[in-house]
Amino acid sequence: MVVTVLEEMRIRSLGVIDDAVVELSPGFTAVTGETGAGKTMVVTSLGLLLGGRADPALVRIGAKAAVVEGRVALAPGAPAAVRAGEAGAELDEGVLLVSRTVSAEGRSRAHLGGRSVPVGVLAELADDLVAVHGQTDQQGLLRPARQRKALDRYAGEAVAAPLAAYGTAYRRLRAVAAELDELTTRARERAQEADLLRFGLTEIEAVEPRAGEDAELAAEAGRLGHAEALASAAALAHAALAGDPEDPGSADATTQVGGAGRALDAVRSHDPVLAGLADRMGEIAILLTDVAGELAGYADHLDADPLRLAAVEERRAALTGLTRKYGADIDAVLEWSEQSAARLTELEGDDDRIEELAAEHDALRTELSGLAQALTDARTEAAARFAEAVTAELASLAMPHARVSFAIRQTETAEPSAGVDVGGRPVAYGPHGADEVELLLAPHPGAQPRPIAKGASGGELSRVMLAVEVVFAGSDPVPTYLFDEVDAGVGGKAAVEVGRRLAKLARSAQVVVVTHLPQVAAFADRQLLVEKTVDGAVTRSGVTVLEGEERVRELSRMLAGQENSETARAHAEELLATARADS
Repeated sequence: MVVTVLEEMRIRSLGVIDDAVVELSPGFTAVTGETGAGKTMVVTSLGLLLGGRADPALVRIGAKAAVVEGRVALAPGAPAAVRAGEAGAELDEGVLLVSRTVSAEGRSRAHLGGRSVPVGVLAELADDLVAVHGQTDQQGLLRPARQRKALDRYAGEAVAAPLAAYGTAYRRLRAVAAELDELTTRARERAQEADLLRFGLTEIEAVEPRAGEDAELAAEAGRLGHAEALASAAALAHAALAGDPEDPGSADATTQVGGAGRALDAVRSHDPVLAGLADRMGEIAILLTDVAGELAGYADHLDADPLRLAAVEERRAALTGLTRKYGADIDAVLEWSEQSAARLTELEGDDDRIEELAAEHDALRTELSGLAQALTDARTEAAARFAEAVTAELASLAMPHARVSFAIRQTETAEPSAGVDVGGRPVAYGPHGADEVELLLAPHPGAQPRPIAKGASGGELSRVMLAVEVVFAGSDPVPTYLFDEVDAGVGGKAAVEVGRRLAKLARSAQVVVVTHLPQVAAFADRQLLVEKTVDGAVTRSGVTVLEGEERVRELSRMLAGQENSETARAHAEELLATARADS
């Protein structure tokens, strides 16, 4: 049966690591080495493969780029295999190749199954492949918000469904409240705006302008104001074209053109060029006759009425009064009028809108109250099961008398309208409900449960974190777990129990642990040594698989700081024997 595991990583030019291959066991792999040897680079490498932030400072000095390559065996139909296929990646007999390159200039590239992909695709795969937990995650667990998220994750669909509905209603309530606040707090400004719009619309309605009327009146005023000049010009032009009746002997254009046309027409048969010109002269004569006729009619119909001119100027003055206030011309004034009428309708409907929003606001608060109550009930039920499961895990981590519990509280509000109703009380609420969730620890009988941020030592916090993750492994498993020194602050018998529990977890998942504790490393199916060498001014680290005598020597160093101490060697061999007996 093929299972999803991270089989191998190759790391080049990353930090102190020049070129190293990390071969991982499908079960429990422990990564050990001296402080500063580069063990953290193994975690960093995996983080890069999972789409983590690329830091050019990680590139080894003198190298052009850092490269991390990984080989992942994927079970058929695994979510990661499906997502990789969607990204265009190709699998070689169920094996997916992943690579990430970070240049010294800060550029980052990612490849998946031979295809270049956005780094975000690697981050999406990470959710289905690996759960990474380090000391920063332990500190995160001290925050109530992270504790609430952990509880919600454990509760699963029982919380996820009402939380999704709550989130939708909460966001809508925020939007309604914001709009309602704007309408009520800006009531005076909106009333003033409505008055100005009414005044302008009334002024325009009194004038009743027509589209294009200002241009038409400007043209008419020009004609009326220059009637005598226009009539005189038309008469002179008509006389030049058709002749002056009072001076029969005067020459006119029509007669002259007609004579020229007749002269050409007489010889047109002898030359086609002159024939063409004769035709054109005929056209000119017709055109001159038409123009002369129109000039005669223009003069007859020209209106020189001063009363009409006064009326036109008065109308233009009224239109100009509108264009000074509401637009560059009458067409713009009419457009302003249309838009303002719509805006006034909107403003006059504010009272109705306020009533609608107030009703919706009340309905949403009622809905939120029900959903907040459902969240509280689901969290309370899940908290009891979660705490019981974590407490049981702590018993196997040398904390047999420790008890874990959850405090789920709400904060009452002085003003009922400012909260939602949970348990018959008005309480404060936020985007995730009305609950304040806090993880409590009573480390021994008789001790009062206290928040783990205040009541847990470093070693206890490490084990609580591990217990939480082991519980998650049963309820929401991923194929691989990476623990970066989560055994900090643990020693002695407790360290043995941590190693034993990690080995048990490795029976159902791949477990990789970066550790300083020989008691933990002894339980590993494979132990990797990250070792630093100094060659002049250059420091390099390599990764070696430890077996047999080499593993005993490394465990001895971890126990006593001396590889050749007989006492330490005996203790190391005893640890390995204990681990083998448990497997």
